[in-house]
Amino acid sequence: MKKIDRPKILAIASGGGHWIQLLRLRPAFSGADVTFASVEQQAAQDVAGHRFYRFPDANRERKLALIFQIIRIAWIVARVRPHVVVSTGASCGYVAVRLGRMFGARTMFIDSIANAEKLSLSAQLAQRHANLILTQWPHLESPEGPHYHGSVI
Repeated sequence: MKKIDRPKILAIASGGGHWIQLLRLRPAFSGADVTFASVEQQAAQDVAGHRFYRFPDANRERKLALIFQIIRIAWIVARVRPHVVVSTGASCGYVAVRLGRMFGARTMFIDSIANAEKLSLSAQLAQRHANLILTQWPHLESPEGPHYHGSVI
């Protein structure tokens, strides 16, 4: 498959468990032109051979950092122009889903396996905007979403 024929995927997650869960999805991206993005520059080593972008870590308590995160992710989405955005969270996933949709991308948010009792705030916010929201817990599935198709751990 020529590079121009391959779908472009932006795979984005914050650090820690969110990043590890995203990395476990790599086999699903086979044949695609994948760009990864996360909060730690050393995460680029985990995806050697792929484009990688770093963005600032942020959360709802760090509002100024959240503004910088939104600006940086907007730049990444504009630069990559993905056909698909996939995220395992957290705030960056919601931001990427919103911005990806503005650029015409299909979007998927996979809530962290750590959210066993209810969806994370990011997943709840993304639910209104993402094409697909997945949970890793069968008891959290509902007909209108989130959907359950297994876990990545």
